[in-house]
Amino acid sequence: MHNKTHHARVAEHGAPALALPYNPALDGLRGVAILLVILSHAHAPLFDGAFYGVDLFFVLSGYLITTLLLQELQQSGRLDYWRFYRRRLWRLMPALLLLLLAYCIFAPMLWPELKDVYGDALVSLLYLADYGIAFFDSPGTLLHMWSLSVEEHFYLVWPPLLVLLARMAPRGRLWRTIAALLLLAWAWRVLWVLLGQQFYEIFFRFDTRATGLLTGSLLAALLLEQPAWFQALRQRLTHFMWLVLAVPLLMAQAWDDMNAMLWGMTVVECATVVLLLALLQRQGAVYEMLSARVLVVLGRLSYGIYLWHYPVVRYLRADLPWPAVVALGLAISTALAALSYYTVERWALRRRDARPKDQNRPRPTAASGRHHLKDPVLG
Repeated sequence: MHNKTHHARVAEHGAPALALPYNPALDGLRGVAILLVILSHAHAPLFDGAFYGVDLFFVLSGYLITTLLLQELQQSGRLDYWRFYRRRLWRLMPALLLLLLAYCIFAPMLWPELKDVYGDALVSLLYLADYGIAFFDSPGTLLHMWSLSVEEHFYLVWPPLLVLLARMAPRGRLWRTIAALLLLAWAWRVLWVLLGQQFYEIFFRFDTRATGLLTGSLLAALLLEQPAWFQALRQRLTHFMWLVLAVPLLMAQAWDDMNAMLWGMTVVECATVVLLLALLQRQGAVYEMLSARVLVVLGRLSYGIYLWHYPVVRYLRADLPWPAVVALGLAISTALAALSYYTVERWALRRRDARPKDQNRPRPTAASGRHHLKDPVLG
């Protein structure tokens, strides 16, 4: 699925093909993000703030999904909502169903004290885990499902909202509208901090975590519209790479540190934008580092690894030291993710990309028919 020349195809039902060339370093960035998430959930010392790995996923997802949506809007003047949501369903749901089935079978054996296994699975299946965790402490053993719920809510809301914003904004000024929306989303999160809401009630919710996805969306609009100030910034990109070095310093921020809500997430989101701009140049030391094969492989499997890792890590960390939890958790989760990918996920991807039965419809090109960009889901 991930050959070096593959593209995102949106050529079904006679629609124009939308190409987004594959960039291995973006998979490498996913690999780094999933490693940070595992370090966080393994309670590794000096990595208390590794929960920022999810923010990398959010920015990348917002950038990729908005790029594809804007390309479709630019070429056809409209969005095919049915195709969009159908593709999301085939990409996300089969792997999730496999995990939840395994969870319902094995969780009662691994954690006999759990009394809400099936309720947790249902909340996760309905993508309600973000608000469930924030306000009802459910699901517990599937705590990581909150971020998938955040992304799913974004997928539901963003396409029609983006169409509305594109129609309202002056030509070449969509980026301003998205930037204003991003500022409002940040102010909304800060408002809840100032009102004294609990850290976990703010951390897990879609409405207070939308800034990363909107930051990626803003980058997509800027790359499409290319305002003069943005072109000047890109020419001086090396002057801003220091911001990426600030991210490791944030690893010392502990859970419950409200500075993460006020400015820590913003620093990570801005650093991710700088990093993405560097990676899109397809050259340089950072690009080469993140194109390392081990990171690319982890990135390609990162959705499955994310799905499986939390129950695995939670079980291991009860009896093992954190280095063993990280090593075994990563190995077991990667193996389960590979099993999921090469069985149900590849089958689902074939169904997602199947040609319509009407043979009179235009055939996709050879390149677009064989290769596809990794869907911009978390993982």
